[in-house]
Amino acid sequence: MIFRTEEDTLGKVKIPLVKYWGAQTERSRNNFKIGLEGSMPIEIIRSFAILKKASAHANFSFGLLSRKKRDLISLVCEEIIEGKLDDHFPLVIWQTGSGTHSNMNVNEVVSNRAQILMGKLIGEKPSFIHPNDDVNMSQSSNDTYSTAMHIASYKKLVEETIPSIKKLRDSLERKKTLFKDIIKIGRTHLMDAVPITLGQVFSGYVSQIDHGLNSLQKTLDHLSELAIGGTAVGTGLNSPKGYDLKVTEYICEYTNFPFKIANNKFESIASHDAIVESHSSLKQIAISIMKISNDIRFLSSGPRSGIGEIFLPENEPGSSIMPGKINPTQCEAILMVCTQIIGNDLSISIAGSSGNYELNVYKPLMAYNFIQSAQLLSDATISFSNLCVEGITPNYSRIKELLDRSLMLVTALNTHIGYEKSAKIARSAYKNNTTIKEEAIRLGYLTMEEFDRLVNPKKMV
Repeated sequence: MIFRTEEDTLGKVKIPLVKYWGAQTERSRNNFKIGLEGSMPIEIIRSFAILKKASAHANFSFGLLSRKKRDLISLVCEEIIEGKLDDHFPLVIWQTGSGTHSNMNVNEVVSNRAQILMGKLIGEKPSFIHPNDDVNMSQSSNDTYSTAMHIASYKKLVEETIPSIKKLRDSLERKKTLFKDIIKIGRTHLMDAVPITLGQVFSGYVSQIDHGLNSLQKTLDHLSELAIGGTAVGTGLNSPKGYDLKVTEYICEYTNFPFKIANNKFESIASHDAIVESHSSLKQIAISIMKISNDIRFLSSGPRSGIGEIFLPENEPGSSIMPGKINPTQCEAILMVCTQIIGNDLSISIAGSSGNYELNVYKPLMAYNFIQSAQLLSDATISFSNLCVEGITPNYSRIKELLDRSLMLVTALNTHIGYEKSAKIARSAYKNNTTIKEEAIRLGYLTMEEFDRLVNPKKMV
């Protein structure tokens, strides 16, 4: 590999010639060889590019940056947003907790790419666009990374995660309607209970998702607050008056989302309660989906030794040793995703609570976990909806068999013959392996006609 030499405030650094990053990026690349997770989420990098472009235009409007520099910075930022420069952002999440290295990575790439666009060599002095003085003008890593986190998280939720969850919700809603007249036995404590319709079961799932979506959407207002203009500690030092408003207006223009200035920049830099709050809603939805997925796979269990009240799509062979076995794999996949999200939430909770004084230094971890959770939930709900929920069908014969043999149908007799006699019917039927109808008649509590009139599952749901 051919190298070039660049110099920063700590001295000279060798950098791969073909890469646009600079000395500070290279130092971070060499000093933090930690983990296999990969690079900083590309969503964060592209959100940085949106911010850097907006900052260049804001600084130009205040007379702080020339038109030529503004246009060059904007051009490179557009290339970053379009994914043309992804290979030039090598840094991992396990770096400085403020995300300074990734902020400088973006600044250096913009500066060096601008050199190329001007027909100059990287490292040629003087550099027309300086990474700190021009690309990072009016900014600090402390407010830029916080801002990029919010832009990336908001965009991910609105563009991908929320629509995907809505698709799952609508799939469950369709099943609720299709199954509204199918009466089955209910279960509490994992034991037989009184009848319920399969549609009513799915209506509960729909309501869970509705509440989760409502919770998540309510967090968007806090998440839309941007820390930009707060610079290092929230006071706005080295940014011109009105800069925060102007740069936020440009960000709104570029994204078509209603971002706004943080109500309190000290809060938005020192803590990340908006991330904590929003991810907590992702966790809530994950918890709901775990319940739903477990119910679905238990209801489909068998096919002959389990409950087997519903059929799931047969997507792939389930065993390398047992021929013909089919497993509830979409349920299992989304259960693992939800488990990961719950784990991510614990990390985010600890990170959010550990901001010290004027800066939270867990920003890259929080960003990584949030983006991962939002992406996983988006992908998994689409897969679960398309390849599982949409294909669920009732096993009518099994549903009827379990309903007819249920002991808890006796509950309908409580108000007619009393709890004690009803309990005796149920216990006798269980002991003798008969039905409650047979035992009610044998014990002389009811005639066949009376039983058929009083114990009607259609009237019990």
